[in-house]
Amino acid sequence: MLKRQPEEIEAWEAGSDAPTYPQLEKLAYQIYKRPLAVFFLPSPPEETLPQREFRTLPDADMQTLLRDTYLHIRRAHAYQLALRDLFDGHNPAERRIWKTVSLSPKKDIVAQAEAIREHLGITLERQIGWKTDEQALKEWRRAIEGCGVFVFKAAFKQKDISGFCLMDEYLPIIYLNNSTTKTRQVFSLLHELAHLLFSMNGLSKFDPSYIEQLASREKEIERFCNAIAAEVLIPERDFSDQAKQFPANAEKASEAQFADLASRYGVSREAVLRCLLDNGRVGKTFYESRAKFWAAQKKPGGGGNWYLNQGAYISDRFAKEVVSRRYRQQISLEQAADFLGIKPKSYAGFEERVLQGAEG
Repeated sequence: MLKRQPEEIEAWEAGSDAPTYPQLEKLAYQIYKRPLAVFFLPSPPEETLPQREFRTLPDADMQTLLRDTYLHIRRAHAYQLALRDLFDGHNPAERRIWKTVSLSPKKDIVAQAEAIREHLGITLERQIGWKTDEQALKEWRRAIEGCGVFVFKAAFKQKDISGFCLMDEYLPIIYLNNSTTKTRQVFSLLHELAHLLFSMNGLSKFDPSYIEQLASREKEIERFCNAIAAEVLIPERDFSDQAKQFPANAEKASEAQFADLASRYGVSREAVLRCLLDNGRVGKTFYESRAKFWAAQKKPGGGGNWYLNQGAYISDRFAKEVVSRRYRQQISLEQAADFLGIKPKSYAGFEERVLQGAEG
């Protein structure tokens, strides 16, 4: 791919010569899939295999991770290193949610979900006032970033991965699959937040059947994280009141009833149906067939504007800090581009989008 003579590459490896900056970019981004900064470290950084750092997927599923998924995990680690550089290892948030909220399967789910809501500052009244799924995702993401967790997104080639998180004492990260629907991203966001409040890394799939293949401890945690995410998004007391409008046999409810209740909370129809299943209002066979039917209706999103997408993919607070440091000339153009994982020639357009407040 570089089209260089073996002797020249050997000289680079020996340290007697060095590649040009464009050659180094190609080595970093196209060949080794590493951030450019790695090439300036005194020694290669240690990398932990996903099989060792994620315990929330069965071994069989870990073996089926695509190369693209590995690259996203690696990129998330690179973002975490960049965050440490940018913020000198300290979190800029005044209120860090993992310092005040910790979760336990042995405690009441409703009370723990309410503690999360209170810390995020999102009341039910505020939530039901959001007009679209996109607005719901923006608001939940903004609240979570405001509490010290950096949220990144990317379009995964492995469509069944919903997201993952990387715990850190100071700079935890949530990384979502942008190929899923906005409502799914909202649920994944809260699910991964629950992992962080357990002080653990998490890697989750769209289909929850993987949970049954886990060891007992991990199975308990995954079920609990799902329950916490559901209770935060769909508070049981309010849901019970709203579900009274459904027929006694909820399987006879209309599509409009499912859609209206899902819209109230900014979640998917499947999430509403799952709550009805948990409450014994519908059967498992009906749940599975309806969920499959709705999943088939979902349409993949379009490509859109590249700069707008990047502005939505990268943590808002992280992106603004990079742009601010670059504006104050505290970092070079090349450093700013490397932090963001883009080419220097793309930086100006990206900066413009950040200053315009692109987020999603």
